Amino acid sequence: MTKLSILELGRVRQRSTRRDALNHARDLGVKAEDLGFERIWVAEHHNMPAIVTAATSVVVGHIAAATSRIRVGAGGVMLPNHSPYVIAEHYGTLAELYPGRIDLGLGRAPGTDGTTLMRALRRDAMSAERFPQDVQELQAWLGAPQSGQKIEAVPGSGTNVPIWILGSSLFGAQLAAELGLPYAFASHFAPQALDVALKTYRERFKPSETLKEPYAMAGLSIVAADSDEEAEFLSSSAKMSVADLFRGQRYDMKPPIENMDDYWTPQEKAQAQTMMSCSIVGGPETVRDGLEAFRDRTAADEFIIMSDTWDIDKRFRSLEIIAEAGEGL
Repeated sequence: MTKLSILELGRVRQRSTRRDALNHARDLGVKAEDLGFERIWVAEHHNMPAIVTAATSVVVGHIAAATSRIRVGAGGVMLPNHSPYVIAEHYGTLAELYPGRIDLGLGRAPGTDGTTLMRALRRDAMSAERFPQDVQELQAWLGAPQSGQKIEAVPGSGTNVPIWILGSSLFGAQLAAELGLPYAFASHFAPQALDVALKTYRERFKPSETLKEPYAMAGLSIVAADSDEEAEFLSSSAKMSVADLFRGQRYDMKPPIENMDDYWTPQEKAQAQTMMSCSIVGGPETVRDGLEAFRDRTAADEFIIMSDTWDIDKRFRSLEIIAEAGEGL
């Protein structure tokens, strides 16, 4: 049976504020819990005026405080931006406050532009090369203290916060397999290597104390509504955001429009269709068929779903349709 989870990007919508976006992330977590989703994750991005999840541990705490069952975590922390010790303290604190509910997905991308990377984050050019060592160091800080250990992450040590490796290429798949960790592939925005990455992960997986069998999650973008036509209309908000990204424009999420061809160029449309090929847009039957097809293609243990619309009530309705379509998947 394939589990369903939610990825929250923390988008600011036109006619709303950054605080509204943070509170909507919290409310989305409550809704996802009510509908039976397995987990909700937030992603680290910097210097993006329309995205408010830069401080992942703070947003995770905001959501966890309003919920009681659903797992909450980062999808993910871009570990080369940080000291593994500090991340152990942050997520160890969350694990103490919300025991058994915190996840820690780790990526090695910057989550920002080059100028922010060097000048604001002060990340050196070689930091991504240390990612495998940093992951293992973080695991050690979150594990039980060893005899004679002079530095301890407090809170953090002994919490063994579950670590996931995130990726959009073969590197993450190989690392997750080598370390015996669960793996999440970002097919919701970088689908090209999906099939070969999952194959690589499963074939090379080495059992560990953490995980005896491979466990794979795949990203999927879904806009669901009561009809295919309404879903296509609602999906235009996300499509405009993608077109704006191509143009280097950082606008708040816009209300939907009737005709996307009036907004983007043929080249932008083609780029977006490639980027968003792991997407489902439609009514209940279309969503159900799409979920089944993606399950058959990937055999993923879990889907992490990005479902974003400008209208919050329509977004909650999208989650309801997805949850119903996913029953017994």
